Amino acid sequence: MPNITKITTQKKRKDRYNIFVDEKYAFSVDEEVLLKYQLKKGTELDDLLLAEIQFHDEIQKAFTDALHYLSYRMRSESEIRLYLKKKETEEPIIKEAIYKLYSFNYLDDLEFAKAYVRTHVNGGNKGPTTLKLELKEKGIKEKLVLEAMKEYPLDLQIEHARNLAGKSIKKEKNISERALRQKVEQTLLRKGFPRDVILEALEDVTVEKDEDEQWSSLCHHAQKLERRYGNLERFEYEQKMKQALYRKGYPIELIDRFLSNSDFD
Repeated sequence: MPNITKITTQKKRKDRYNIFVDEKYAFSVDEEVLLKYQLKKGTELDDLLLAEIQFHDEIQKAFTDALHYLSYRMRSESEIRLYLKKKETEEPIIKEAIYKLYSFNYLDDLEFAKAYVRTHVNGGNKGPTTLKLELKEKGIKEKLVLEAMKEYPLDLQIEHARNLAGKSIKKEKNISERALRQKVEQTLLRKGFPRDVILEALEDVTVEKDEDEQWSSLCHHAQKLERRYGNLERFEYEQKMKQALYRKGYPIELIDRFLSNSDFD
């Protein structure tokens, strides 16, 4: 029966050891595996023991790889599984490595989900719908997602939606009041805020424009449209102008005011 004749430490990995059988290099193992099986000079190795050693060493390799991946930030179980699969780790090995990570409290999908929500809540740029979808994409179960979303209470959702609405309004100049409101609502929907939160948030945000602002905005667009429709007959010109400006959200009384003051030949 073959036996270990020499054990040396690897130069680049001090936690791994080279095992020599009958004076020839046979395989390497992690320090934990070395201690677990009490490998030393003179240890006899049969096929069953060798297979068991190599199986546990593969688990330890996967475990170490996962720890390295976790060193950058918290990860979900699904992210760890995907990472190990990309490294061509076999499923039985992944399963055992995941079990070991849980046993040492390196994995906790609920705490991961809570931390993920808190991080993005502090940023204030994502609504609850977006966060729920992102957590599900990371493999977090529905029950845990709902529990984690308690970190994002309704009053904070409304506050964030209100702040984002305010920023969006400041960016828009030459746009009608109706179009402005629609654009703000669409922006908040894309950010992941539900409609009831948006409606409540907009109650505290001034979307309305005063008459001078509306008039200035209408004139800006109307003058551009005149270049397109100015060569039409008067009736067709007015109809085209009314349709285009109304679609942009301007009230009909302001449109009529502009047309009555226009110098149409």
